[in-house]
This record gives sequence, C-alpha cells and structure tokens, in this order.
Amino acid sequence: MLEYGYPVLFALGLWWFSTGVVLYLDNLPGRTFGWTMLGGSVVLAFAVFALVVSSTSTSLSAAYIAFTSGVLVWGVLEMSYFTGLLTGPRKTPCPPGCAAWKRFGLAILTSLYHELAVLLAVAFLVLISWGEPNQVGTWTFVVLWLMRWSAKLNLFLGVPNLNDWLPEHLAYLKSYMPKRSMNLLFPISVTLATLIVVLMVSSALSPGASAFEVVSLILVATLLAMGILEHWFLVLPLPDERLWAWALPPRDADAEPGGERGQGGSPSDGSTRRMAASRETSGQQATSPSPGRSVGGGRSGAPITEIP
Repeated sequence: MLEYGYPVLFALGLWWFSTGVVLYLDNLPGRTFGWTMLGGSVVLAFAVFALVVSSTSTSLSAAYIAFTSGVLVWGVLEMSYFTGLLTGPRKTPCPPGCAAWKRFGLAILTSLYHELAVLLAVAFLVLISWGEPNQVGTWTFVVLWLMRWSAKLNLFLGVPNLNDWLPEHLAYLKSYMPKRSMNLLFPISVTLATLIVVLMVSSALSPGASAFEVVSLILVATLLAMGILEHWFLVLPLPDERLWAWALPPRDADAEPGGERGQGGSPSDGSTRRMAASRETSGQQATSPSPGRSVGGGRSGAPITEIP
C-alpha cells in the first residue's frame, strides 16, 4: 500500500503548502509584489528546466519532479495575475442589472491577458514534452487549468459560498459572481471529474501497471480529487479557510461584518477602509490601488484551482 500512499501524501502536501504560499504572498503589501515576481521568475525558469529534464525519464524520482514542476509553473503564472502584472483590460465592477451574456464578456476582460498567457503555457509545455515518456508535468498543468476554468464557470453561474479571501483591491470581482443555491453546471463538473479520478485510480491499481505509471497516475488523480474538493467548498458550509489559517491575514476588526479582510497592497488605515466600505454601500464604484485577478478559478488556484 505504500506505493499508493506516498504519492497521495506528496500530492496533498504540495497542494496544501503551495496554496498557502500563494495566499501568503498575495496578501503581502503591494510594494513586495516586484520581489515576489522576481523570485517567481527564478522559480519558473527552474521548474521549466526540471520539467524538460524529467520528461525524458520514467524513474520514480522523475515522476515526482515533473509533478512538482507542473505545480510550480502554474503557481507562478497565478501569482503574475494576483500581483497585477498580468491581468486584463477591465479592472472595475460589473454594472448593476447587467445581462448574463454581457456579464460573461466583461468577466473575461478582467483576466484576458492572463488567460492568453495560460493558453500559451499549455501549448509550450505540450511542445517541450512532445513524444517524451514522462508526461506528468504537462498532465498536472492541464488538470489545474481545466479545474480552474470549471470553478470559474461555476462561480459565474452562481454558487452559495462566495469566498471572502479576496483582497480589498480585488473586491470588485464579487460583482461578477451571483450567489445562488445551485447551478446546472456544478453536478456535471463534479461528476465528470470524479469519473476521471476513478478511471485513473483503476488504471493505477491494474496488475499490469508499472511503478512509474502507478506513481504518475496517483499523483495527478490526487490533485484532480483536490480540485473536486475545492468545487464542493463552493456549495457546502465548510470552514475551508482553516486549512490555510497560517497563510491568511487576520480579519480586519474595522471591516463590516461579513466583509473583506484587510490585505496588503491596499490602504491599511482604518478610516480609509471604513470610507471605502461606505462608498461601496452607497453603490458608488470604488477604485482599486492595484490591479486584481479574474473571477473564479481557486482561492485556485486552488486553493490553487479555485482562486479567482
């Protein structure tokens, strides 16, 4: 059983820790974002190199390295959005009474440049690993990408639990997320993803599976299962923020009940926050001190895959 347990624990640990790092860096003061992306660029270069090298090998260590590389590439791309380096042309709330089709188009504009960059990254990873025996890194990135888009669409269509992890300068994103008891896409998303997990685990448990195939399938299947769990966080009243309490800033005592936490990169003065809350309550459009990230995808990623 250890051959199945180790990759499960590794994937769970990496998912939990990497999500916490993204949340922590995202909530630092805006003046740190340049250093964050500088360090992220170094990590990205190292991850791409490791992915290229590991893709040629079918050893167990290569499977773990490729998996970790895929997660790191995804995490750095997400941080480029959270820090405002790569977002979209729209950084304002959705107009009141906006039709669904128009709201969808405006929501896409909040992250257009980032989405294009992710598509380019998918094509790049497929290209550099094409024909190689180890596809774990590419699988990992694609799973994170697809589950993020599934979460984004569910948030757009409406779910009961809209996370309150958004920094103040990204609070306008909630205007694109209606709060509803359920939407028709949610059961389809969860069912299809669950079926894929079952098929992957079944393949890993089959007698003819090699050690490399077992580890590879279990790693990616565990990550996909975490994406499914993040989807359930959208509809079930679970205190998921406790999983990353160490990475999240304390709730702002000056904020309105149920409001946003005070975050880095936005004014920290209590009176400023109260004025901003008052403007929001009166229906006026508040401007943000720094660019934000798009609707949906994880708290995303996740967690990674659920960050908007």
